[in-house]
Amino acid sequence: MSESEQKQQRSVAEWVTFGIASSIVAGIVGLVLYSWVKVGDRPPVLAIERSGKIRQADGSFYVPFTLTNKGGDTADAVRVTARLRIDRDVEETGEQQFDFLAGGEAEEGVFLFSRNPQNGKLILRVTSYRKP
Repeated sequence: MSESEQKQQRSVAEWVTFGIASSIVAGIVGLVLYSWVKVGDRPPVLAIERSGKIRQADGSFYVPFTLTNKGGDTADAVRVTARLRIDRDVEETGEQQFDFLAGGEAEEGVFLFSRNPQNGKLILRVTSYRKP
């Protein structure tokens, strides 16, 4: 067999390796295209909601919440606030900042209050974010 004939013949291992590599590349391209079509170029849509039961420990009331980016683009420096009103007066406030929230991502957090939030009205809201 001449040298040119040896170069043209591929072993089974080479074909298997080529197939695996090709499928990985095709998968990555497919995911990028899927993400581009599904998410597109939509701005962040941020939502916050209570996500669990309020619990009490050591004189503090723990209020869990979930922050979700339902939009497509990433939001940086997302600020969320909690305001506890009892008898129309703002008794306590809290603020947290999330450094990074990608499109479709959710983060969890907890606000702490010294008074029972169940005795008043608790307002959770997203107050700002920065475009990356």
